[in-house]
Amino acid sequence: MTTDNASALRALHLPGTPLILPNVWDAASARAVREAGFPAVATSSAAVARVLGYDDGELTPVGEMMAAVARVARAVEGVPVTADVERGYGLKPAELVGRLLEAGAAGCNLEDSLPGRGELVDPGEQAEFLAEVRAVAGDALVINARVDVYLYGPASRQEAVARGRRYLEAGADCVYPILLADEDEIAALVSELGAPVNVYFGARTPSLGRLAELGVARISFGSGLHEASQAFTRGLIADIREGRRPF
Repeated sequence: MTTDNASALRALHLPGTPLILPNVWDAASARAVREAGFPAVATSSAAVARVLGYDDGELTPVGEMMAAVARVARAVEGVPVTADVERGYGLKPAELVGRLLEAGAAGCNLEDSLPGRGELVDPGEQAEFLAEVRAVAGDALVINARVDVYLYGPASRQEAVARGRRYLEAGADCVYPILLADEDEIAALVSELGAPVNVYFGARTPSLGRLAELGVARISFGSGLHEASQAFTRGLIADIREGRRPF
């Protein structure tokens, strides 16, 4: 298995000089990210699901999700692609890794909650799962381990750090405490983990420049850009419905 794209992606995770990922949902949005000069492309599982006609929460058939990842990878050939694959769609680690590599992915997000249920997975169970993924993938995948304590709570830096450390020990490259937005808490978590940290960029998040100053190594936009584009599209459609020029 080739590790070139994964090595390039891994090298972009620099605390203080974060990898910025405006998450995409199809080949066209992926090309737009590449044309803007970003060095890597990331998918959003929620955005891809909605484009394919499904709701988020592993309701997209795995074959359709992997096909969407493959289309993105083909559209930006030579640029590393990291795929948001929720908690793996029920696949065993060997099959999950095989399908990701077949689709052309160089990395993946794996979350530690049960999709659609809002329940955190036991950290030991998740660490074992991540370790199996790493054992199969070797260096061919960059693993971004999502920590969902700020999403489903109770929010606790102690719990986030404990989970993050276990996932790093299991072979994760980066820890993603999704929805963590408080500046002081971000700085403390980055310091305590001493490893690449991914922050979700939302309405309450510090600026991109400030996140860099806090030592963040990766910044994701999740499904936010797709949601904004859909809101804009709905406005265009409303204009047409009311007899106005949409352009």
